Amino acid sequence: MLSVRSAWRRYVRPQDFVWLLFFSALAAFSPERSPRTIAALAALGVVQVLEPRIGARVSVVLKLALCYLLIGFSYGVSSSFYLVLLLPVISGATNFGLLGTAVTSLAACAVYLSFLIFLGENQFIPEDQIPELVLRALFLPVVGYLTYQLARANQAEKHRAQQAGEELARANRSLQEAQAEVRRAERLAALGQLTAGLAHELRNPLGTMKSSAELLLRKVSAENEIAREMAGFIASEVDRTNSLITRFLAFARPQHLKLEAADITAMLDRAIARFERDQKSAGTNVTVFKNYSPDVPAIPFDAELMEHVFANLLLNAAQASPPGGVVTVKTLSDNSEVEISVIDRGSGIDPKNLENIFNPFFTTKPDGVGFGLAIVSKMVEEHGGRITVASTLGEGSVFRVFLPVRDNK
Repeated sequence: MLSVRSAWRRYVRPQDFVWLLFFSALAAFSPERSPRTIAALAALGVVQVLEPRIGARVSVVLKLALCYLLIGFSYGVSSSFYLVLLLPVISGATNFGLLGTAVTSLAACAVYLSFLIFLGENQFIPEDQIPELVLRALFLPVVGYLTYQLARANQAEKHRAQQAGEELARANRSLQEAQAEVRRAERLAALGQLTAGLAHELRNPLGTMKSSAELLLRKVSAENEIAREMAGFIASEVDRTNSLITRFLAFARPQHLKLEAADITAMLDRAIARFERDQKSAGTNVTVFKNYSPDVPAIPFDAELMEHVFANLLLNAAQASPPGGVVTVKTLSDNSEVEISVIDRGSGIDPKNLENIFNPFFTTKPDGVGFGLAIVSKMVEEHGGRITVASTLGEGSVFRVFLPVRDNK
């Protein structure tokens, strides 16, 4: 039922019934009810209803022609139907610019005044009717101009409303991003508090467990392979847990930045060289393409930490890329910040995971612990910067790091 109603509204508008009633009333009360007058009125009504479908230009031309016939069929220059010339004038004013409005209005005046040519030798306009004739001719361009002004004001108001809607949508997106940042900051703060107390409490029993395992390994006879293997498992798992706690503390503990103004591209070159050395152990094989802007100024940053940041981002990009893929490192700058992008054309990130990828313990890798991007994000934020990600499944990801340009004087 709803689909039938929607289809009906697509082809028939409420104002079409108004036009139907209007032209029916003109036909009913016309002083000249000849078949050709009725036919001209019917044709004019059809064109008026079909105007959105046939276009304003075609509609205006047809209306002028039909108005000419209608006025000609009903007493010419003295016809009561001279007001129908307002239809093409209003259509031109609402659809064309000022020039189009002027042309349409002058054409309507010409259509009406052209019937003066057909006056016979014994036909003339009484002197007291000349002002009436002038008023009829002037009425058309005045209505056209006022309609044009009203249409332009309506369009301007519509444009302002559209701009306000777009600004509201942008503000809403910014609010959602800010809320996501606040949620992540709250989670990180809670995690930091938990880490500070828990890590120290865990290391003491872990140390006892490892010492006991090593003592057991020395005391167990060589023939007891199962016990020796279990003792080795305990020691290796304690080492792995200790490593995890160390990374936990590195994440929660505030960094002591050594800020020095330096060339960002030199640091990126070192990070890329470090990444290329690590590729073999990581089992990746990608090519790094450099797209550095020459306008990037020297900015203050901790070179060691930033090198770690971009080596980590390059490794993630390589792991997401197909064998033999290309990873691009791109730099841009404006007066307030430097942008460094790491771009891959790999598998991309599922949209539902984008909000969580910088959270600790979140990972999609089978052997990952979810600290790499969390530490990267923390290091960037401690520099007063920010990190964002844009990704499309199957097409790749772009990680952007923004670092502030500070006054180094």
